[in-house]
Amino acid sequence: MEKLPIHTAETREVDDSATTRSPPRQAVFLRRLIIGLCLIVGYYIVSRAPANTLRVFAPCRHHKSPEAVSFEGGYGFDLAHDLGMSPESARHSTGASDDSKKVPFEAHIMSKCPDAQACLRQLVIPTMEQVYDKVDFQLSFIANVSKESHEIECMHGPGECIGNMLMLCAANLPFPPTSDQSLLPQSYPRTPIVRSLGFANCLTTDYQRIPDRNFVQNCALEHGIDFEALNTCASQQDDNTGGGLALLRQSALRGEELGVKTSCTIRVNETVWCVHDNNQWKDCAKNGDNPKVLAEEIRRLWKENNDGR
Repeated sequence: MEKLPIHTAETREVDDSATTRSPPRQAVFLRRLIIGLCLIVGYYIVSRAPANTLRVFAPCRHHKSPEAVSFEGGYGFDLAHDLGMSPESARHSTGASDDSKKVPFEAHIMSKCPDAQACLRQLVIPTMEQVYDKVDFQLSFIANVSKESHEIECMHGPGECIGNMLMLCAANLPFPPTSDQSLLPQSYPRTPIVRSLGFANCLTTDYQRIPDRNFVQNCALEHGIDFEALNTCASQQDDNTGGGLALLRQSALRGEELGVKTSCTIRVNETVWCVHDNNQWKDCAKNGDNPKVLAEEIRRLWKENNDGR
């Protein structure tokens, strides 16, 4: 350990220049080099984002690491199997197999929010396993939409806006796929819920990687989503009907009208059922964070909607 100098007359006579010696030139050069490299890397990351339409909020206040989220079943489940669907029915189901009056079931999320990951894993998917045939499920997104321009702000940055658009596009692609979507009627079937929800769940499983191309492509392949059609949809940076930006604007405006501000907010039959915020459930109906309780409520509502059958 270096000792402090003893202030004697002898030491006071030492040349002051010895005590104010400059650091070695090599150390100064290395520090400047590191700072310069950091600036270059930061500029490269920012310049890769589609900044012409997207801006960035401050970091999410309730960001938690994905390891803090616990759920039963692990990451590698087969969504079609868990929903009680055979591989054949999963390929062809559109989510509208009968004329019953379905119960509105909606989850409002941000694609790169850890609460969205927990929400889908802990409540949405376990509930869908039980009542997928009795609900009209919709995945909606929270973002700040400018009413004066085409800009949309996402809390976790431009990557989250892209993730939101990818999930919306996946749910709205024609199914079966077709080469010319412009000639399709409005009633043409869209992606089966087992595919679009599985794709969204795949992305949120490792949400930090959104919108990495290889990651997105693997999730699309795993859940039978046409990646080229998905990429075309999400790449549309204007308000053309059916494009990613238009779908996100429509979804975010709807959330604003409903007063939904927190990811993840679950709504059932047009009312808030439960909220997952800051890695915990809150503002829930009694035992509302239990998938069995939610499934039972949906069954009750479905019977009411369909004259008790």
